[in-house]
Amino acid sequence: MAEAYWVAAYRAIDDADKFAAYIELAGPAIAKGGGTFLTRGAAAKVYEAGILERTTIILFDSLEAAIATHDGPDYQAALVALDGGVIRDLRFVEGIE
Repeated sequence: MAEAYWVAAYRAIDDADKFAAYIELAGPAIAKGGGTFLTRGAAAKVYEAGILERTTIILFDSLEAAIATHDGPDYQAALVALDGGVIRDLRFVEGIE
């Protein structure tokens, strides 16, 4: 079974308070689901249509674990706290076996 990566590329953080509330809940929810943060912070350099905004990459043992974490009640509570405070592209990709 291939590892999976949770990749969030932020376009804008429109409400810093909502984002902070999200971070407080999301980090523990992701760790509880087995996720390991590989990077989180502003992009160091961008090309093409990239934006110098926050990018987060999280490693999971499997795609199933990543999806279960996202869809689980702890992370869903974090999304309620976020409530439109950011614009981002969130995708999950499997690693190469």
